Amino acid sequence: MQDIRQRYRRSTLGPVWITLSTLVSIVALAVVYTKIFNIPAEKYLPFLTLGVVVWGLLSTLVLEACGVFISAESIIKQVNLPFGVHVARMVWRNYIVFFHNFFVAILILIYMGTPIKAGVITVPLALLLVAVTGAAAGYLLGAICTRFRDIPQLLASLMTVLFYVTPVIWTPSMLKGHEELMNFNPLFHYLEIVRAPLLGDPVPEVSWAVALGFTATLILAAHLFLKRYRNRIAFWL
Repeated sequence: MQDIRQRYRRSTLGPVWITLSTLVSIVALAVVYTKIFNIPAEKYLPFLTLGVVVWGLLSTLVLEACGVFISAESIIKQVNLPFGVHVARMVWRNYIVFFHNFFVAILILIYMGTPIKAGVITVPLALLLVAVTGAAAGYLLGAICTRFRDIPQLLASLMTVLFYVTPVIWTPSMLKGHEELMNFNPLFHYLEIVRAPLLGDPVPEVSWAVALGFTATLILAAHLFLKRYRNRIAFWL
């Protein structure tokens, strides 16, 4: 909470800027891409809004995971706190921003009359899975990027590419006959398990399977890496 307050210190609107900036971006994208893709606004706007909001959460979790220990260097060197404190701080900070943006998504879903179906009850579970994945990424990427400082720049470039190859602003139906291009992208599956139920669509079983499998793999990798190198992180800083 302090991180958010500090970011908007002396600002008149404060954290409301998070919501306003997201709203402006979504409206601008919707105006352009409804014309390019020739899709009705009532169908495309909820899809785009949820895509942008959820992608914002996923991408910031990945990018900030890289610097989770680097940004806490002064604390790590002076106070003996579990590394999980810094990881949890990073994850919760991004969820605070996400919930600000999610308010915009809810308003647009209501305005567009998007039907609410029973599948929406899986959204909290999907968000919990994303949080666990973000924490695992924080442990693993945070430790690796502390040692190898070029990796954050590499991941930043990769996330830019992934934004365009993930159905955030374009719909999966546009890839008819080439759906395998999405199935190899784990970020698509995390996006889908959150977005699809809110749009009233069924979540493909493969998306849950890939998301759960990727999270389990990430947790195992983080555990093995930290088991060997945990004591070196402070020296790498």
